[in-house]
Amino acid sequence: MSIRVRPYDLVKRALDVVASVIALVVLSPVILATAVLVAVKLGRPVVFAQKRPGRDGRIFTLYKFRSMRSVDESRGWVADADRLTPFGVRLRSTSLDELPSLWNVLRGDMSVVGPRPLLVEYLERYTPEQARRHEVRPGITGLAQVTGRNAISWEDKFAQDVRYVDRRSVGLDLRIVLATIGSVVKREGISAEGHATMTKFGETHG
Repeated sequence: MSIRVRPYDLVKRALDVVASVIALVVLSPVILATAVLVAVKLGRPVVFAQKRPGRDGRIFTLYKFRSMRSVDESRGWVADADRLTPFGVRLRSTSLDELPSLWNVLRGDMSVVGPRPLLVEYLERYTPEQARRHEVRPGITGLAQVTGRNAISWEDKFAQDVRYVDRRSVGLDLRIVLATIGSVVKREGISAEGHATMTKFGETHG
């Protein structure tokens, strides 16, 4: 996969560094308070770490606050719906679970705005057009997230991701950030219809 670099990408990286540093400093009390709440409500580990594909499909470790209980078959905690507690739902609806990802932005794994980093197993399932979402760094938020978040289909998500790749600019990024704030305030599109979160790409449920 070849990366199509634009002049804005260099500016975007500089903006990401500045934004992540400021956010990590300003939001440090919120990050600390959230970490304590996660430890009390869900236990340890407080931070969820998982391998995800980034720009050009390179694998990195994504960090988020944990929002689900650990799998426990004896208690029936297997499916997302069973593991996602009311606290976890609130955490996700406010997007506070995303705060540790600011470290990924500072490191250069991610951007503030871009296609969301999905599971590594999805890499082999993309069409060539869908795989173009990896031409840029993945983001904490993106065009797909402000166009329905988890409430739209995978095909629509990927179409919006590729649209972002083709049209990325400072103006579009600013509009996405402002729209994200609006979506978080309204708590829209947290889950797919009939599911606690979102069905896996390539899977269907009856």
